[in-house]
Parts: sequence; C-alpha cells; structure tokens
Amino acid sequence: MSELSAKIKEISKEKSGVKCLTLSDYRNYAALRINAGINPIIITGDNGSGKTNILEAISFLTPGRGIRSARLADIKRIGSSTETGWSVAAEILKNGDEYLIGTGIQKQLSSEIGDEDEIRSYERRIVKINQQKITQQSELGKYISAVWITPQMDRLFQGGPQPRRSFLDRLVYAFDLEHAKRTANFEHLYRQWFQLLKSGNQDIYWLGSIERDMASLGVAIAAARRELVARLNTFILHEPDDVFPDVELELDGLIEKMLDAKSALEVEDFYTENLAKQRVNVINSNSVDGVNHTDFKVYFKKKKMPADLCSTGEQKALLISIILAQTKCQILDKGFAPVLLLDEVATHLDNQKRDALLDKICALNLQAWITSTEVQNFSLLRGKGEFLTVKNNQIIRES
Repeated sequence: MSELSAKIKEISKEKSGVKCLTLSDYRNYAALRINAGINPIIITGDNGSGKTNILEAISFLTPGRGIRSARLADIKRIGSSTETGWSVAAEILKNGDEYLIGTGIQKQLSSEIGDEDEIRSYERRIVKINQQKITQQSELGKYISAVWITPQMDRLFQGGPQPRRSFLDRLVYAFDLEHAKRTANFEHLYRQWFQLLKSGNQDIYWLGSIERDMASLGVAIAAARRELVARLNTFILHEPDDVFPDVELELDGLIEKMLDAKSALEVEDFYTENLAKQRVNVINSNSVDGVNHTDFKVYFKKKKMPADLCSTGEQKALLISIILAQTKCQILDKGFAPVLLLDEVATHLDNQKRDALLDKICALNLQAWITSTEVQNFSLLRGKGEFLTVKNNQIIRES
C-alpha cells in the first residue's frame, strides 16, 4: 500500500455522512424520515417511485442547485396544501462531530416601482446550520460534501461543452468554496453586459467597469479550474486505479491556456481588452470567447483516445475514474470523506467493474446512496450495507 493510500485509509476511519434525513413536501413525499448508517445504502423501487428524489434532497445539503439543477418552484410536492413550501433537514456526522443542516423555501416580498408601487412575492432558498441561518451557501462545504453520478452524465462526453464545464466546476467547488460564487457572479455580469449592449446603451464607462469585473472573475475561475485539473492528473499519475482506466484531463479554453505562459494580471488585461473588442460580435452571436466557453476534455490514457470516441461502457468507466480520484483527493484535502450519490450507477457497467466499484466504496468507508431497479446487482453488499425499498411514497427497510 502506498503512503497516499495509507493516509486516505487512516482519514476514512473517521466516518462522515448523513445520519438522519427528513423531507417535508418534497417532490412525491409529503413526509419522509430515513435513519441511516455511514455505509452503502441501496435504494430500490420501480421507475418513477421517487428513488432519485432522495438523492436530490441530499444534494441540496451542499452548495448549488442539486443533482438536477432544478428550479426551486418545481420541487414542492404537487397537491400540497401547506404554505411553507418544501424542506430538507439532516443530522450530519463529520469525523465524529454532529451537526444539523436544514434547507428549504422561504417567501420574500419585493417592491417594484412602476406606474405605481407593486409588492410581489417570490421564493428563495434558505440554509441553516445548527438552527442558525447562514448567508453563504458555500459554508455548507465545511460540514458536508457530495459527489454524484446520474444517468444524464452517461452522455457527458457527447454534445456541447456546457454540461462538461458544469461538471468540472462542481468538482472545483469541493476544494475552492468561493468558486461557485465567482461563477454565479460572472454569469450575472455577462447577462448584464449582454443586455446593456443589446439595448444600444454605449456608456463606455459602464461597459468598461463590467468588463474589468468580468475579466477579474474570469481569470480567477480559470485559475481554479487549472489547479483542480493539475491536482487530479497528478493524483491519477501517482495512484493509478487497479480496475478503472487511467484518464488524462485537459482544459480547452483561451483564458486557461494563456495562464500557462502569462501572469494573471497580463491575462486579465487581455481579457478586458478582448471583451471590449467583441462588443459588436456578442450582439450578433450572443457568444464571446472566454471562460464561459471552456471545454473539459477527458482522454482514455492507455488508448490515447478522447472520451467521446470511446464505447458507452468505457465512457462510464472513465467517469467513475474521475469520481474516484476526486473522492480520494477530497479526503486528503478536506480531512473528511464526501457522500457518494450514485443514481442507477450499474447501468453500462459489466459485473466486474460494478463489483469493483462496490468494493472500493467499502474499502474507503464511504457513505454511498445507490439507486437501482435491480436489487440483485448489489448482493456483494449484503451484510455491509442497508437495503431500502421505495413503495407508495414510503420507505420499506429490509430486515
């Protein structure tokens, strides 16, 4: 066993995860409570029974919009008569210490000035840690972390770069708690900049101010992405997996590549000037080269083949390789293990790789919430995990 592997194993002895999960008016659940051990938890049931909803609820205990990137208004249970909206609460264990985390919807009032004052209500997500409301979702990353695989990610290496870029940024969040805030602020500034140009407003001072802020944020975003990719590539090089294929990760983006040869200040100046030069182009094409167009490329190292040319099974194995490397790096960096959320993870995996993944989860002492319609696929976990069945919006625990 290598020194890194031994260190990971030592850290993982202190278990971390969700001890108790409570849902209220969440998707198909009027009320649901699950007491869980820090071990693999297999959730089976028919398609549409609500298995994925449980994983999504757990993902809302972390920063962001969850595994579905859902609109908050779409989560409340259809037919609910309550006015309070949906909520998720959990008892969290982190290296022996317990915390209470809660999140849900709260109605807010806003005043819009038009021909006459108008008061409108809207919903926003609130988060509490140990009953205290927090203003920054990034604070959640200090208490719980989650890594997930969903069926939608089976197509990650096909099509345009936006899903891959979002996947990459999600990986970065685990190490850089401010990355989510930066990306959200950049997107807000980009929309503001585009609308200003589209309206015909050519206030060069206003535009210049927005462009400088976008450039500053963009370079910080690019730097964080580069650091994450370098970290994972280095880890994979020194700790190759014994079953899943070695991957090589690459960033295909103008700003990220410029940082290879230039200082951050030089790149920031270039980015500011480039945004100003492309004011006309962005009106015509709604597109400008920058960190919002970066692609995250993955290669099957042994075959020297880009992931998009690999078979479906190989693509799933490459994705798991990235997730395993990310998980181990997080354990080393944060000092506690992330929760794995694996939605129909056995799809496109042969029996050997499926069982190897389950063995690795057990060896790392991870809590993994795993959904499937086929309970027999997880016989390896008998006596090592918990088996739950979803039926009629309720949980049946296998004895």
